[in-house]
Order: sequence, then C-alpha cells, then structure tokens
Amino acid sequence: MSKPLSDHDRKKQISVRGLAGVENVADLKKNFNRHLHFTLVKDRNVSTRRDYYFALAHTVRDHLVGRWIRTQQSYYERDPKRVYYLSLEFYMGRTLQNTMVNLALENACDEAMYQLGLDMEELQEMEEDAGLGNGGLGRLAACFLDSMASLGLSAYGYGIRYEFGIFNQKIANGWQMEEADDWLRYGNPWEKARPEYMRPVHFYGRTEHHPDGVKWVDTQVVLALPYDTPVPGYRNNIAVLDRNLAENISRFFEGKELRLKQEYFVVAATLQDIIRRFKASKFGSRDIVRTDFSTLPEKVAIQLNDTHPALAIPELMRVLVDEEKLPWDKAWDICTKTCAYTNHTRVSSLYPGDMDRLRRMSLIEEGGQKRVNMAHLCIVGSHAVNGVARIHSDILKATVFKDFYEMDPHKFQNKTNGITPRRWLVMCNPGLAEVIAERIGEDFIRDLDQLQKLRNFVNDEGFIRDIAKVKQENKMKFAVHLEEHYKVKINPNSMFDIQVKRIHEYKRQLLNCLHIITFYNRIRKEPNKQWTPRTIMIGGKAAPGYHTAKMIIRLITAIGEVVNNDPVVGDRLKVIFLENYRVTLAEKAIPAADLSEQISTAGTEASGTGNMKFMLNGALTIGTMDGANVEMAEEAGEDNLFIFGMRVDDYYNRIPELKQAIDQIAGGFFSPKQPDLFKDIVNMLMHHDRFKVFADYEDYIKCQEKVSALYKKPKEWTKKVILNIAGSGKFSSDRTISQYAREIWGVEPTLEKLAAPDDPK
Repeated sequence: MSKPLSDHDRKKQISVRGLAGVENVADLKKNFNRHLHFTLVKDRNVSTRRDYYFALAHTVRDHLVGRWIRTQQSYYERDPKRVYYLSLEFYMGRTLQNTMVNLALENACDEAMYQLGLDMEELQEMEEDAGLGNGGLGRLAACFLDSMASLGLSAYGYGIRYEFGIFNQKIANGWQMEEADDWLRYGNPWEKARPEYMRPVHFYGRTEHHPDGVKWVDTQVVLALPYDTPVPGYRNNIAVLDRNLAENISRFFEGKELRLKQEYFVVAATLQDIIRRFKASKFGSRDIVRTDFSTLPEKVAIQLNDTHPALAIPELMRVLVDEEKLPWDKAWDICTKTCAYTNHTRVSSLYPGDMDRLRRMSLIEEGGQKRVNMAHLCIVGSHAVNGVARIHSDILKATVFKDFYEMDPHKFQNKTNGITPRRWLVMCNPGLAEVIAERIGEDFIRDLDQLQKLRNFVNDEGFIRDIAKVKQENKMKFAVHLEEHYKVKINPNSMFDIQVKRIHEYKRQLLNCLHIITFYNRIRKEPNKQWTPRTIMIGGKAAPGYHTAKMIIRLITAIGEVVNNDPVVGDRLKVIFLENYRVTLAEKAIPAADLSEQISTAGTEASGTGNMKFMLNGALTIGTMDGANVEMAEEAGEDNLFIFGMRVDDYYNRIPELKQAIDQIAGGFFSPKQPDLFKDIVNMLMHHDRFKVFADYEDYIKCQEKVSALYKKPKEWTKKVILNIAGSGKFSSDRTISQYAREIWGVEPTLEKLAAPDDPK
C-alpha cells in the first residue's frame, strides 16, 4: 500500500498539473458522493475501494462528456474533413489519470480524495488496463488518438472491443503461463454503448446478378454494436471519438478464419458508419443527404494501421459499385484517394529475383494455394504508403516494395513514429516534467521540440543535480514496488538496466542473457574488483504458440535463480523478469531506468517506440543502428548513445567468454535438474543464428563496459541524460500526426481551444 503524501508534499503544487481551485474541490466531492449514491447505489459504510474508483471515474467522466458533445457539435457545424484511423489494436492502458492530466483536474481530484480520507494512488490501482493490443502497434494507435485530440483534428479511432484483452502473464516455476484478461468483468466506466448505431455485417452467402446490379444473398448476419470512448486533447476542450465494435464471433471460430472474420467485421461496420456520416453531413445551414461520392476523398481520410484492416479497400469498392452503383473506374479512383496505408513490418524473405515483375506484384500469390497478398492490396488501393522510421521506409523502397516504388515513387513516404508526452512524461514522470517546466516553462507539453532549450543547461550544476535527484527518487519508488512483488532485495544505487518488449528472437533478449552470464562470470572470477553494480530487468510476453520465445523466458528466469542466490555476487548483480509487462508497468519502469536496451538485429525493428519513451524519461540507450535508434542518435548526438553492432565470422571458438557462457547454458549450469533444458536455444545459436547474436556479442560486451565505466561518473552520465532528453523532441506523436495530417490526410492541425462547456455542478 502506498503511503498518503504528507501535508507538506501535497501543498507543493506541481505547476504542470494545474492548481486545485477551492470551488472545484467542493464540486468534485459533491459529485463523487452523488455517483457513489446514485450510480453505484452504495454508501460509505459498505463501499469498497473499487466502488470509490468507479465513483471517481464517473465524476471525472462528467467533465469529459461536455467536451465530447461540444466537439461533435462543432464537427457538425463546420463539416470538416474527417480522419478515420482503422486499427485492429488499441493498447490504451488505464484512462483515469490520463484524463485528469488532460483536463487539468489532477490536483483538484487529489485534494478532494484526500479530504474524503481516500488515497488517490490506491484508487488508480483499481483500474484495469485496456489491453486491446499486442505491443508497439496498438500502443502507437493509442498515442495517435491522444495527439489527434490535442491537435484538434476531426478524428475517429475504429477497432474491436475484444471481450478479453491480451492475456495476463504469470510466471510459474520459471515458465510463462497465460491467464485470460477478463478486463470487463466489473464494467468499463469510460465507454458508452451505442445500440442506436448498431449495424449488420454479412458473412458467407452468394451473389445474384440482376438487371440493376449484383445482390449479395443468403448471408449470415452478425450485428456490430459500437461502444464509444472519448479521448481528451491536452487542455483544449476537445475530445475525439474512439469507437470500438463489440464482437462475439470469437466464440465460434478459431485461428486464421477468426482473424479474417474479425478484420472484415471491423471494416464493414466502420465503412457503414463512415458513409452514414458522409451522407448526413450538413451543407451550410441546410441538412441535405449527400449523394455525390466524388467528394468522398475531400471529406474522408481512411488510414489503415498495417495490413489488418486491408479489407477496407475491397469493401469500399463493393459498397461504391454494388450498393451506390458507381462505375468501377470511378469507384477505384475514389477508393485510392480516400485510403492510405502504414506498413509496420519488415519482410526477411524477399521474392526470388528471376520471377517476372508482374507476378511479383500480383495481388494474388499464385504459388500452390492461391492467397491474397494483403500488403500489395493496401499499396495498390491507397494514395500513400508510409514506413514508420527513416531506415524502415528506405528498406521498403529498396527491397520489400521495390517494384511498387519504381512504378509509383510519389506514393511512398516516411512518418517516423512518436509517443505522447502527456502519458509518457507528464503523467508517468511528474517530477521530471516539473524540473523541466521550472527551466523552460510548460509549453513543451504541447510542443516537444522546445526541449532543445535544455541544451543550455547541460553544464548547469543545479539542473544536473535536479535531474539526477528525480531519477533517484523514481528508482527508489520502483525498487519498493519490485521488492514487494518479487521478494528480491534491490540495490537502488545499482544501474537499472531494462529491456522491455515482446519476447522475440529478433529483439535479441538472448544477447542480453549472454551479457548477464558474462558479467556474472567476471564477478565470480574477480570478486574483489570494484564492479559497477546492475539490476538487470527483462520483461515482455511471448506469443502463446511461440516455443522459442517461451524458452527464452525460461532461460532468463533460470539465470536469475542462479545469480540472485549466489552470495559471491551479493547486490552487485540482480536479474529480474518483470512479470506481465503492460502499459501500467511501463509507466512505473521507464521513469526508473538508467539504461535502455534496444538491441534488435540491424534491419529488423521497423521503428520501436519504447526506445523513445526511455530517452524522454532520462535513460541512456545501448542499441544497434536499427529502427528509430538511428534518428535518436542523430537528434541527441551519437556520442550520447551507446551504439554497437558488427559483422565477423566464427565467434564461438574465437571468444572465450562467449564459449564459456554457451557451454554453461548447454551443460545445465542454469538448469542442474534438467541439463538439456536449453539445448534448442544452444542449437539455434550455434547453427541457425538468423539474428546475429554471436556476431554482435563481442561489440555488445565492450559497449557494456563503456556503460559501466560512465555510470561511475554520475555527473558525466547525467550530462548525457540531459542531452538525450533535449534531443527527444522529434519523437512526439504530435509531430508524427501533424505530418500525417498535412502530407497524407490533407487536413491542418490546430492548437486552438474549443470554448469550454459548462462543467457539471
């Protein structure tokens, strides 16, 4: 349980959170008690902590609703071009604190709860994460919604309201176990069901040709019920709509058929909604049904977040040709001008060079069973195709989509990913946000490029001290959390070395493991040397069917069991596997990190966004020249990151410490009861090392030595931290979304505020 803040600490108002007005606090208390009574039908004698969370959530939501309705009214009056962001994943995390930050209510709510004898942190812990995504792609979509609202775009997110989020990960005897994430079991106070907008989605059936066109008959119908969640902009009184469609088809289908049905379900329902809104738009002061579809691209932009919503293209064609009776060529022109596609993946196996270009570019893959190539469909059916980091976009043009690029070069763009500074700085790291605001004001929250001004303070003793102090406080807080959850005594003066992301061979958690073993062996060999102490944390979920990834988790936990119980090592090295890594845990871990591990094989990570979060929160990066690391090195100066990565042959026999580490894994040193436990991993590294773990081992270890040496010079370390924070302005999702808006969607972002609605009294 977290201790309530002392009166002194509570009265130290944090400027970026806004002041708590006395009147506001009284109103919040009144509304809180009203919701407890009328919404939850409880009184203080029988209320649980969860009841108090729900009462607070509804109180905050009341303030959001006025902004939401006002935003929709303004769209109707202005009839702007609307942006529809289609994503099968939205990894939103928790909503309460983010909403309070964006509505400038955090201090007032804090004070109101304190006066009611409740602890704000304890209430926030009651909220379930909305984990409707697997990792980076879904979290990016969530950051984008925040930026679309903060930049005043007429935007909508469309996805699926999965009954169960990404699984909860439990570690039992060192192995990953999956538990269902029943995130809706207590209800979701942030959403509003919209049965009045329920739409039928058709499956199966057959087509009949009639004089007036083609009819789709004998279908099975699934009803799509929308749930709306408002996403507030940062203090601009704007709330955009995240409309997720409840699907119950998952109860009847599995595997690829289920995924295809989900994909069609979301795009078919979304397009009905888009066309309903397009037709119902207002003309000046008159309400007329719009029937001229040639204006669709002027009023609608559809962004496909990866290939998952690719079926939007054929479905829009079906609607335009079969239902709206447009000729094919006209419909295709409208479709391509309306849709745009973001690619998030790198394809490692390229097509054989001797096949003719037509076949390579076909939408239908002819080899064996005929399959639709969804990426090709997205490229052909869109007017813009973008990668998500400069190196990634260049690789797409040079290899994966080379033929398409040569045919249509103007289509291809780059939009380097970004993160929202509201959640990933102001909310999760208020101490750092305050230290920055004291030096350069608060405008950086809306314009992250202003962090460049911090370069002027790189030699300022007071600023260096303040930055180091905030980091130490974050580490102490996280150490308490770790000790509570993992029963491992943490040395808060050790370097917090963190790698958190999905477990995957290309992300090379194995390379990290080899460093841990090497460092461990060195300490045992020279126990009296002054080693730089480290607490190494690795977190992430393995896909349930991905055997190698699950074995990697088992290896990490096995190494931890040996290292953490070796008295020779003491508190100079601890290894922790962060169980059930998710948005909420990231918000605690990232502000506490000293070192961020971004060590994927060069050419495999499209962008990464965790790398940006660590940079913004004052961790230094050890990484390869991959994804957005390349641009991070450019912005902060390559000398202020630890970059490694090389290409050499026969490493196993040439590098004694690597041979020792592999022999220990192979010989059962970390699994004495099951000496062969990790033979698959050893075999893969020795004979099928696709991701060049061995190739980069020596350079990685040498680079880690530089990390350890610099950590012993706290002032020099902190100067690099300041230069990293100062260089992270480019990586705001506000910049990313502004570029999408101007260069793909044809709309102009604005920092203007809407008139504030009357808040509930």
